[in-house]
Amino acid sequence: MLGSLCTLITALTCVSGVTVVTQKPAVVTVTTGNTATMDCNLGTDTGYVISWYKQIPGGVPQYILRYHHSFSSPYYGSGFSSPKFTSTHQSQTDYHLIINNVDQSDSAVYYCITWDGSVNEVVFGQGTKLTVTSSSLPPPVLTVFPPSTAELPSNKVSLLCLSSQSGPFSDVTWLSGGSPVSSGIFTSTAVQQPDQTFRISTYLTIETSDWNRDQVYTCKVSLGSQTSEKNIKKSECPTEEQQETQ
Repeated sequence: MLGSLCTLITALTCVSGVTVVTQKPAVVTVTTGNTATMDCNLGTDTGYVISWYKQIPGGVPQYILRYHHSFSSPYYGSGFSSPKFTSTHQSQTDYHLIINNVDQSDSAVYYCITWDGSVNEVVFGQGTKLTVTSSSLPPPVLTVFPPSTAELPSNKVSLLCLSSQSGPFSDVTWLSGGSPVSSGIFTSTAVQQPDQTFRISTYLTIETSDWNRDQVYTCKVSLGSQTSEKNIKKSECPTEEQQETQ
């Protein structure tokens, strides 16, 4: 079941049934120690329980709890309990997940899931992304890399920026000469490291002629209230000969 659920959540498979699970809001940002609340609407009373799952990018979905409006309290998965996590209902189709006293480890995507008996399939919402911020969190640590020597003869080259950060969700921006770049950007999802930090990779593809003009490019990563920037330009990078000997 968990393997199937992983595939469903990863692919965001759509099921053509009676039940449509809608989650709001799409993004929740809360400071450490406060309460996060997210909503799940089923559209119609299915008669089945709703379940909440937590997924850190790149990780396995974790079962938090299941709940139904007829229950006196939720039933919890391993590692989750009240009063940290709870679920309530406003009606037979409107449910809430409430996370109290949030900390950085609660930053994840939360999915509301139920069963659609008309098609005998699991149906889930689009997910709510929870970001927990704090002024005490360390800023992202950035490392930028110039184009590889193999790329330089071509018309386009790529710059690489690696961000080591305390949370999985961040805003990434590339600047060219101080102005935001709107195209040629690819940013990976966060990958959790053995030390519980996260790493993202972001690439900027540019014209080789712009790189040769010694334009300044900036990788900018914001994690909550913390922002880091790192500049790169051709004249400050090792020469081709130096790269080849490193």
